[in-house]
Amino acid sequence: MADTNYDVIVLGSGPGGYVAAIRCAQLGLKTAIVERELLGGICLNWGCIPTKALLRSAEILHYAQHAKDYGLKIAGKIEADLEAVVKRSRGVAKQLNQGVTHLMKKNKIAVHMGEGTLTGPTSLTVKGEKGEEKLTTKHVIVATGARARDLPFAKADGKRVWTYRHAMTPKEMPKKLLVIGSGAIGIEFASFYNDMGCDVTVVEMLDRVVPVEDKDVSAFLEKSLTKQGMTIMTGAGVEDLKVTDKGVRAKIKDSKGKVSETEFSHCITAIGIVPNTENVGLEKLVEMDRGFIQIDPYGRTKSKGLWAIGDCTPGPWLAHKASHEGVTTAEAIAKELGNKEVHPHPLDRANIPGCTYCHPQIASVGLTEAKAKEAGYEVKAGTFPFIGNGKAIALGEADGFVKTVFDAKTGELLGAHMVGAEVTEMIQGFVVGKTLETTEAELMQTVFPHPTISESMHESVLASYGRALHI
Repeated sequence: MADTNYDVIVLGSGPGGYVAAIRCAQLGLKTAIVERELLGGICLNWGCIPTKALLRSAEILHYAQHAKDYGLKIAGKIEADLEAVVKRSRGVAKQLNQGVTHLMKKNKIAVHMGEGTLTGPTSLTVKGEKGEEKLTTKHVIVATGARARDLPFAKADGKRVWTYRHAMTPKEMPKKLLVIGSGAIGIEFASFYNDMGCDVTVVEMLDRVVPVEDKDVSAFLEKSLTKQGMTIMTGAGVEDLKVTDKGVRAKIKDSKGKVSETEFSHCITAIGIVPNTENVGLEKLVEMDRGFIQIDPYGRTKSKGLWAIGDCTPGPWLAHKASHEGVTTAEAIAKELGNKEVHPHPLDRANIPGCTYCHPQIASVGLTEAKAKEAGYEVKAGTFPFIGNGKAIALGEADGFVKTVFDAKTGELLGAHMVGAEVTEMIQGFVVGKTLETTEAELMQTVFPHPTISESMHESVLASYGRALHI
């Protein structure tokens, strides 16, 4: 019989849970994971990674369709084979799931497959194929994640009304698609299906798309998506959604208050997430706010020995935030268990980057210009457009810009905001800078390689101080 007594049990194996388990094992703690579905959780199997595979297929289709812009002729018609595109994406997910399985074995982490329910802060039962197991431990890390929020008047059915999970494995190509919500998930799927040749309408309740981003990024993106053929409705709301024989009929109220009915073949709801904190036995053990577990900066809940990380805790709800929390919590547990070599650092939310993989890409870290001013900073902000960058022009990707926001008094980098080609790979430069508490002086003195799009990062810093060279 498998061992049932551990130092740490992690409930959930997403990018927070499995990373926490690995770090616990590295620190010599006897560790187990409880998982009800697939190792790797949503991110690896249904979220961050397989969507990037889909978007890559759409990107290559887009390049092929615009081959003549690069002096190339492609004979014959370029078509998307939806089945093959989805198959490739699922293959990527499978590879990563196997990778996590391997990491569990390598680090000697026990895996209990089944539904885990806490019976106290440091004990739980697991109901799986083998029946019921009782597990005890010194510490539990809850990493149960979150799921897509349903519309109250139109629950996702997987046929006509989709969440991200359905949108990733479509049985058919939507002809006319309604996307409700323009956060990262909504915009990524809107971008994918638009590139695949679908007629896409995005409805956003707030006054701009990707509302958490800097308003200049939102304005640029809306313009770009409209130019690509999407219909963008901001300050609008879906008041009713009826599934019909042909698809869905949506009652949409526009920004002027006018209500119209439109037929769509399919609808994707991307209106936020709901934490998976019900039916886990948490009610009496932790404090919750709207279902999210309240924690201290190291992941502690109000019950001794019970910790929580990732999407079931306050945001931002991002995989890399969950992984980082996983390491912090693992080290804090090891310290409590007597390890004097670890020095956990609490999470600094100001240094967590966000990336959206639409076409053009978006990436940002820290405060927007508006939020910096709201917080009382006197700011210096500057923007450098890609049209002033040689590499971007050579790549045929001259649309986009980098914007940086500094504290005028101290020179502290408060935020960076980018839209355009490959910005998701470049943002890390600013994240490292922020984490090392850099100022404009150091960034100005940094030599960026030429020719790269990253030079626009340097120029945006110079622009913040009226010193841009190439514009």
